[in-house]
Amino acid sequence: MPIIDNAVYVGGRRIENPASLEETFEYMRAQGGMAWIGLFRPTRDEIEKVASEFSLHPLAVEDALQGHQRAKLERYGDTLFAVLLPARYLETEETVEFGELHVFVGPDFVVTIRHAESPDLARVRRRMEGQQELLGFGPEAVLYAVMDEVVDEYEPVVAGLQNDIDEIEDALFGTEGAELSQRIYLLSREVLGFQRAAVPLTTMLEGLLRGADRYGVDIELQRSLRDVLDHSIRITERLTAFRAILDNALTVNSTLVTQRQTETALAQNEQVKTISGWAAVLFGPSLVAGIYGMNFHNMPELHWMWGYPMALALMALTAVGLYGIFKWRRWM
Repeated sequence: MPIIDNAVYVGGRRIENPASLEETFEYMRAQGGMAWIGLFRPTRDEIEKVASEFSLHPLAVEDALQGHQRAKLERYGDTLFAVLLPARYLETEETVEFGELHVFVGPDFVVTIRHAESPDLARVRRRMEGQQELLGFGPEAVLYAVMDEVVDEYEPVVAGLQNDIDEIEDALFGTEGAELSQRIYLLSREVLGFQRAAVPLTTMLEGLLRGADRYGVDIELQRSLRDVLDHSIRITERLTAFRAILDNALTVNSTLVTQRQTETALAQNEQVKTISGWAAVLFGPSLVAGIYGMNFHNMPELHWMWGYPMALALMALTAVGLYGIFKWRRWM
């Protein structure tokens, strides 16, 4: 169902549980309260019905219909339109999954349009309904609570990425080589995507605080927003540190891979020199034996009494001489 939950609140208390959007609009006008409508992957008709009732700006509605928006906060008259990019860490795949959440905040309404499993807005609603004084501050308090939930759900993602980085650092001086480089690169892309989601949220919170006095935001709500901003800043700082660590890890791993390849090539060169040296040592006696083994009649050494001992001596001297030369040159 597109409509997850919708209710009308007066003074921070939930007074009506309408069964449809039409009833929500009627109760809100009759009671003079605030409507909080939660939609999950709604149809175009559902969005356009809400947009028509609350006179939402066509550009903001078009963004909500199309999806795949960057994180941002825009004001259209007395209505705020926020795009948040929640994230969650998937333990089994060791990856980060990003969602998209659109929030319309007006003078007497809040509409949330969720396109992913996170964040858990039902938990946000329960929390706010348990804090009637905070919810009594109106739609801005709901926006604060939604942003707070998004930032809180960033924490497990940061912890998961930290664990992945620790594993990479442990494996850095192992023998994974190119496979580790690929893992570092993929993790860097996830951190970059996380930064694209988290960094704009910090800017959005700063913008809300700058305009708080102008739009009459309660001082207690401003303090709550500052607390969320502090958490957001800490997360973005950790993500910046993650990027630096991964960049360094990729550089170090590339250097180690090159070093291992160089060491392997040098070891192979040493083996080639040793084999070549022994081949040369054996070649000398083989050459002498080949010449004297031809047995031509015109070879005077064949009929000489010392011919055979001389051939043996020549082969031995050739082998020993070549061995000595190669040993001196450290080929053997």
